This record gives sequence, structure tokens and C-alpha cells, in this order.
Amino acid sequence: MSKSIPIDQAAGSVGKSVQIHGWIHRKRGSGGILFIVVRDRTGTIQASVKKDLITQNGWAEISAAAIESSIILSGTIKSEPRAPTGYELEASSVKIVGGSEPFPITEYQSAELLLDNRHLWLRSQRMRDIMKTRAYVFRYLRKFLDTRGFYEITPPLLTTAGGETGADLFEVDYFGQKAYLTESSQFYSEAMVFSLEKVYSFAPSYRAEKSRTIKHLAEYWHLEPEMAYSDNNKNMKLQEMLVSNTANMLAKNNEDLLKSFGVDPQLLLKIKPPFKRITYEKALQILNDKGADKKWGDDLGVEDERLLTEDEEKPVFVTLWPREIKPFYMPINPKDERTVLCADLQAPKGQGEIIGGSERIWKMDELKERIAEVEKNKQVKIALENYQWWLDLRRYGSVPHAGFGLGVERIIKWLLNLDHIRDAIPFPRTINRAYP
Repeated sequence: MSKSIPIDQAAGSVGKSVQIHGWIHRKRGSGGILFIVVRDRTGTIQASVKKDLITQNGWAEISAAAIESSIILSGTIKSEPRAPTGYELEASSVKIVGGSEPFPITEYQSAELLLDNRHLWLRSQRMRDIMKTRAYVFRYLRKFLDTRGFYEITPPLLTTAGGETGADLFEVDYFGQKAYLTESSQFYSEAMVFSLEKVYSFAPSYRAEKSRTIKHLAEYWHLEPEMAYSDNNKNMKLQEMLVSNTANMLAKNNEDLLKSFGVDPQLLLKIKPPFKRITYEKALQILNDKGADKKWGDDLGVEDERLLTEDEEKPVFVTLWPREIKPFYMPINPKDERTVLCADLQAPKGQGEIIGGSERIWKMDELKERIAEVEKNKQVKIALENYQWWLDLRRYGSVPHAGFGLGVERIIKWLLNLDHIRDAIPFPRTINRAYP
């Protein structure tokens, strides 16, 4: 019996009898010979199928088979300079495993049609390469933290803690009780640092923002490390090491994937710590010097982020944001009480924010004062009854701690220079799409 091999091993199997499992990617020919391009997860190979070398039933099956039919081919790998890869499989037997109807995706389709048929578009070379890169990014992020003494935790995705107002959360009926799909696992990670000290969660988060930008998803994957005995400076150092390592590992191990997107691996190899750090105040100055009209307390929009980093080769930290526009759990900067001890990491070349992080308020009296301030200034009522368990963390042996949240799709969009974040996830959820 022929040995079953993945297609990328065919080059080393010239002269050998093998079996390949895959799908029909292209098909051409006439008369007594067909040329079939077959794909699997590792690549493509041309197969020549001659009528006089296979059974009558096999010839009938392959002649009738449509694009995307699943197929098992047995035969001999031979050198063939005219084939796209320089070798081909000369088939001795053919079996169609699952036939295909006429495939609904052809060349030059609209973005909406491709999204409607996302379950099928994932088979394309482009989407296969993005999904492979996504898997590698997940692997490199986890490995970096695992080898530095972090423990991965598994927080709940349903919570009664609805942020400051719950305005950007998806509300669900939890057996008659109001609950929400989580926008962040931070609070649960905080609970775990008093047990395991260095932890991270890697899970989906949900935001009900009515945003139509190229960097927003309603459901995205969120990497959230949290560390006991850490501060804003240590927090940023971990972030720049994590991001650099991920970029460098892709450049070293996945050069072919990067090049398929026109990304020069050498540029990613240059991403090394330290990253530039500018204060929010300095960022406003840079933006206004470039013609923006930003004032203290304004958030940064997509165009602001582009202007700020369009000339940068590495990510940039924007630190010490105004206290009035950041969450209640961020501590006030003792050197400038207008600001809080936090930092957002902006990807270079206008790719936008990829990480948000801060120290956490760890003293009960300070936290209550900050909550009261936010309630007064924003005219909101924070439902403390939903946070009692989280407040408890400050009652029993609290310590200084810090953490951050990394949007995985955003970092993939940056690393591959994708046009839209929806291509960085298998089944995107946006303001106007929850299908398929």
C-alpha cells in the first residue's frame, strides 16, 4: 500500500509510490489525460491522470468531478519541469470521496459575497495563509508567557459586572438574571494573581460598539496577562518583549507566509525593545503640529493613530492618559494628578492600538474614592453590588499589580499588513454581520 503523505513532502519523495488526500483546486485537460491540481493544508501539487492507467470507474469519477471535490490519489512522484512546483504525481488510482456542486466562489467576487460564503472562502490560499499565521501567533504568544512563569487561566465569559455603564456590552438573560458577555477578563485575572502571581487569560471578549472602522470587531480574542508586584514600567517592558518576540518568531520561522502578503521579514526582525514612549500630552502636540485639532481629554481616533505612527518602524507607547477618559481602576499618577498610570501601545505605520494596559488600584480607600469621582464626573451609577467579590480582593492581602489586554486580531492585522481586521479571524462578527 502506498504511504500517505502531506503534499509538502512530495519534493522529497520523487520516484516513490505515495498517496495524497486533498481537494481538487484546479482541473484541465481533454481526451485521455487530465491535469488535476490538488491542495491540502500544506500546499498544492499537480497530478496527471491518464485514462489508460486507471480503472474505468476511476476515470468516470475524475472526469465528472467538480472543483472542491475531495479526492484520494495514489501514484508515483516524478520530476516535471512544466508543473508549477517542478514535480507531479502520476496517478495510478483515483477515488472521489465527496463530490462537489458548482462552487459559488469564482474569481473577482465582492467582499460581501465572500463574507456571506466565509465558510467556503476559508479554503482560499489567502485565508489559509492568514489562518496559519493566526495559529502561529497564538502559539508564540502563549509560549512566551509560559516560559516566563505565567499560568494560563480560564475565566468565565458570562458576568454580572457590566463595566462602568454596561453601554458597550451585550446583555443576556441568564435564567431571569441580567448578565453580560464579558468585555474583558481582567477582574478575574486580578483574582488569580493573589493565588498564582503571574497569570494570563486567552479568551474571546465582546464589545457592542456601533463602530464600522477597519480595526473593530464585536467578538475578538483577547490576551490578558496580570502580574502581582508589578507597575506601569514593568508592564510596558513585558509588552515590548512579548510583541517583539512574536514578530521575530514569525520572521524566523514563517518567512514564506510573510512574503505571501508582501511583508519583508527583515522589518519584523528589527522590532526589538525598547519601544519609544511618549506621553499623551506629547502625542497631542505631535498631532496638532501635523494639522490635527486635539485638546486635553480627547481620545485618539483612527486618523489620529495614523498620523501619530505613520513614520515609525516599531510600536510606540502613549503613556499617562487623562484620568477623566480612563477606567476607575487605574491609579492616579502622583507626579501629575491630571493623569493615570497607564499606557496604550500603538502599532507602527498607522496600524492603530494593539494593547491597552495599566497599573491597578490595589488599596480599598483609593479605589472607592476613584469610583465616587467617576460617578460624579460622568453622571453614572456604578453598580457596586456586582463588584463586591472584586472589591474583596482589596480587603484580604492586596498587593500592587498591573496588567494589559492585547487584541490578537489587531496584532495579526498589523503583522500581515491586512486591509481589514475581519480577515484576521475565521468568522468575523461586526456591527452588520453575525452570519455565517
